[in-house]
Parts: sequence; C-alpha cells; structure tokens
Amino acid sequence: MNTGQRRILLVKTALDGHWRGLSVVAHALRDAGFHVIMGGMITGAEIVRAAVDEDVDLVGLNVGGHTLVVERVIGELRAARPRLPIFAGGVLPPSACRRLGELGVETFPPGSSLEAIVEAARRLTNPQAEPDAASP
Repeated sequence: MNTGQRRILLVKTALDGHWRGLSVVAHALRDAGFHVIMGGMITGAEIVRAAVDEDVDLVGLNVGGHTLVVERVIGELRAARPRLPIFAGGVLPPSACRRLGELGVETFPPGSSLEAIVEAARRLTNPQAEPDAASP
C-alpha cells in the first residue's frame, strides 16, 4: 500500500562499526516525513536486493572511507535500477566526493548539516521527477 511517503534505504558499506552518523541521519529523515528502511551493514548484492524489494525512492550509503566498495555498489544499483537516486555520506575526502559526484552521487562529508541532507532527500525523491526506468 503506497501512502505517498517517500522511501529511503540507508545502509553501511563498511565494517567500521560507527553507527551514530547513520542513526542521526535516519532520525532526521524520519522527522522530515520519510519512511526510512535501515539496511545495516550488508553486502552490495544485499543492498541491491533491498532497494528493489523495498521499492525505495532513494538509497543512502554510509561510505566509511571505502570508496572502491561504494563504486562497485553504485554500479550494481545502476544495473538494477538505472535512475534510482543515490546519496552518500561519511568519512569522504574531497577526492572521493569528486569521484562519487562524477558517478551522479550527491555526497555529504563530515560537517554536512542535517538540513542539507533532508533537502537533498526531498529534491532527489521529488514526485514530479521522472519515474525510475524499472518502475511500472
């Protein structure tokens, strides 16, 4: 049943053990009216499966400094849902932000405001935008 509430999958892509940032972002997004699905620390294949099974409108990746892993996950997500928006946060040096930006991923390095993250989620899940190519 679609309630009109935009669905966001948040996941960790590294075994760094730091959960606070992801939890704070999840709460901010929930407070802003999003339905947040916490995927936890899961593999790239599990992220893709969850994004498809949960029919999410946006995927948020906690990078944890492992850009190569995230690039692989982005490739897998793009193969399954080519137009699914993705954003990423965590310990991201400027070079990683540039690289992920080249891949069409909006980034939020340390110091990014919750307001900026929520605004990006609103913009990226705009119901006026074209639907995902995999959507009916």
